[in-house]
Amino acid sequence: MNLKSSRDFCRRFGIGHQAGAELLRLLESEAKHGPPRQREAMKQLRAVAAQGTSLADGMNQQSKFFPPLMRSMVKVGEVTGRLERTMLKLAEHYEQQVILKNDFIRAITWPSIQLFIGIGVISLFIWIMGNVTPSAGGEMADMLGLGLRGSKGVLIFWAYIAGFFALLIAAIVAFQKNLGGIQNMIPVFYKIPVLGSAIQTITLSRFTWTLALALDAGLNPIAGIKLALDATDSDFYRAGADDAESSIRAGGTLTEALQATSLFPDEFLTQVGIAEVSGTDAESIEFVARDYDQRAKSALKTIAGIATGTIWMGVAGALIFIIFRIVMNIAGVYNDALQGI
Repeated sequence: MNLKSSRDFCRRFGIGHQAGAELLRLLESEAKHGPPRQREAMKQLRAVAAQGTSLADGMNQQSKFFPPLMRSMVKVGEVTGRLERTMLKLAEHYEQQVILKNDFIRAITWPSIQLFIGIGVISLFIWIMGNVTPSAGGEMADMLGLGLRGSKGVLIFWAYIAGFFALLIAAIVAFQKNLGGIQNMIPVFYKIPVLGSAIQTITLSRFTWTLALALDAGLNPIAGIKLALDATDSDFYRAGADDAESSIRAGGTLTEALQATSLFPDEFLTQVGIAEVSGTDAESIEFVARDYDQRAKSALKTIAGIATGTIWMGVAGALIFIIFRIVMNIAGVYNDALQGI
């Protein structure tokens, strides 16, 4: 279930439940929304709910469709009797994620177009070198020096490009799945100027939003922290759950529990500590979450700016290289012609 569908479902369900609508009727209505896979999931959810199964258990039977956070929070909402509030809070959480995602996509759209234009220009140049015959006969000079000409050369060039992106995607997947324990390098990544702090800010925003949501729904701090650490989708952060639990069981505050994990920067812990003094855990974390939401938006602009600059420099560098090669080849022709004078 994608972010937008999750947001819309939680919002409709929360409003309907708050208005007093019957659970089965709400699920029946939901079976009319979204793509076929979503409608089918809602039909199955209604079927098990009609048999007396709880909403959370019904979602767990379709764990490949309903997001883990949604399943966990629905269970908490049902146990605490605050399901409608929990669903509306979930909708707000997913809304923030949708906004961040859309902002990032908008920011990198134009750089991506520039990249494809650059690839298209180079491809056209390679094709011309293999399909245009000079007036003196023979082949055009290899302006790029890559040994690529014509349609075959274009296909080889595209294969190189595809190979590069395949390696990039493989690296991202390997990081997400923590292959070889690569996520242990996260503290090193955070030390990368500008980019590292931006990535850390986005991670902290996701953590605080989830923790605020869990505590507001009535989840105890131990389970709330564990759920929030899991929401970072990183084994590096998940590893801190036991330390946080030990601290709380020893009588520590929320701030002390987070400090015990050795995962969070001092600035973040200070902000949580100050907010914690002014209200309940749920209120304090929600205050911090809203602050980090704004920071995350700025961080995404930073990352998008870095991506834009990198793509622009790559395209510009390739075009400058082509121009340089053309000038050098022309200069070589003139130099050869002037040798006999």
